[in-house]
Amino acid sequence: MILSPPSTLDAMDLEVTKQEWNFSLQNHTSVTNMEKNETADGNEDSKWKDLPMELLMRILRLVDDRTVIIGSGVCTGWREAICIGVQELSLSWCKLNMSKLLLSIAPKFARLQSLNLRQNQHQLDDQAVEMVAKYCHDLRALDLSNSTQLTDTSIDALARGCNHLEKLNISGCSKVTDSALIFLAAKCNRLRHLNLCGCCPAASDRALLALAQNCCGLQSLNLGWCDRVTDVGVTGLAQGCPEMRAVDLCSCVLITDKSVVALAENCPRLRSLGLYYCQNITDTAMYSLVNSSIYGAGKENSKHKSSNIRYNTEPVSIQGSQRCRRSNGGRQSCGISERIVAASRDYMETVLSDQEGYGLVQLNVSQCTFLSAPAVQAVCDTFPALHTCPEKHSLIISGCLNLTSVHCVCAIEAQRERKSRAAASDYPAGILNARAIR
Repeated sequence: MILSPPSTLDAMDLEVTKQEWNFSLQNHTSVTNMEKNETADGNEDSKWKDLPMELLMRILRLVDDRTVIIGSGVCTGWREAICIGVQELSLSWCKLNMSKLLLSIAPKFARLQSLNLRQNQHQLDDQAVEMVAKYCHDLRALDLSNSTQLTDTSIDALARGCNHLEKLNISGCSKVTDSALIFLAAKCNRLRHLNLCGCCPAASDRALLALAQNCCGLQSLNLGWCDRVTDVGVTGLAQGCPEMRAVDLCSCVLITDKSVVALAENCPRLRSLGLYYCQNITDTAMYSLVNSSIYGAGKENSKHKSSNIRYNTEPVSIQGSQRCRRSNGGRQSCGISERIVAASRDYMETVLSDQEGYGLVQLNVSQCTFLSAPAVQAVCDTFPALHTCPEKHSLIISGCLNLTSVHCVCAIEAQRERKSRAAASDYPAGILNARAIR
C-alpha cells in the first residue's frame, strides 16, 4: 500500500511518478532482461518488486524526499531497501499534518542520520518526536527549529533514544526547560553543535554548566535572545569546552566583559562571536580578544600599545544591514519569532566548514554603545579576516555611531583609490600628458 504524504500528493501525482519510473525501467538493460523472462500476462507490480537494488538506490538519489516517502510504501522489498539506504531526510516541505506523517514513516527510516523537521507552522508535537526517538537510534543531526509545541517530553525521549546526536537545533522551542537540557547533556555527550536561540526557559546557567561538564567537545552554541544567561554560565562553558568555535550571545543582556574574557582565554579556536545588544560590554572585552590565545592573534601584535597603533580618524561610511526598523531609542521593534528565525537560520554553518581556519572571522558588536573606536580598531587590526567593507562585512558595528571611524584594510585601500582618482581628475590635461611623456 502506497503511503501518501499530505494533500499536495494525490493519486494522479503517484501515477505520474510511477509512469516516469517505468520509463526508466524500460531503458535499463537489467530491466529489459527481466521483462523477457516475464510471462505474457505478467503483473506490472512485479517489475517494481524485483527492481535491482543498485538501480533502486540510483533512482532514490535522483528524486526528492517526497518521492522517497512514496517509494517506502511500494512493497516490502522497497521499504527494507529504503530503510537501509536512506540516511538523510527532510520534511520541511510538509505544510500540514507533519506529526501524522512522521508517525507513519518513522519505523521505515530506522537508519536515518540526519532529519530536518524545520517548520513555519507550529504543527509538530511530542508524540511524533517520541516516535523518531523510538526508531531512529542512529541520528546524528536533528533540526526541530520553530517547534513551539514541543515540551520536555520530546527532549527526554531524544536523550534516551538518540544519544549519538552531534547536532541539535531547537531554536524557538520556548516550552523546553533547563531540566530537560541538563538531562540531554548527560546522555548526549557527543554534541558538537547546539542551537538554543530563543529558548529562554532552557538556556540557564545551570544548563550551560551541565553542557560544560558533559559535552566538552561542543564547537558551536547559539544563545541568541536567551536573557537568563549570565557570566557564570558563559565562563563555565568557556572553561569546559575549549574546542568552541562559534558563540552567539546576541541580546544576552546580563553578560559583561567577564564572559568575553573567559572565551578569549580558554577557546583558542574561536572564530565567530555575536554580541549584538550586549550593552554591558566595554573596551576591556575587545582588548581581551586582542591579547588572547585565539589562533591568529600573533605574538608580534598580540600586545597592543597605544603608541604602536595607527588609527584613521576619518569617518568611513558603513551601511549595516538592519532587518527590522528600530523603535524610538530602544531595541528593534520586530517580533521575537522573526528575530529568532533571522538569527538562527544556518548560524552553525557560518564558520565551521573550514576546520583548518584560525582567528576571528566574524564579530557582531552592534548596539554595544560603550565600545570605543580604538578598541574595536585594535581587534580589526589583529584579525585580518574581519572586514567592515560592504562586500564582506564580517565586523558588524551598526547602531554604534562612535565606531564610524573603524575600518578594515579593504576600506582604507578603497578610500585611497577614490582619493587618487579624484586627484587625477583635478589635474589639467596638459600636465597629465607631460607626466606621461616623462
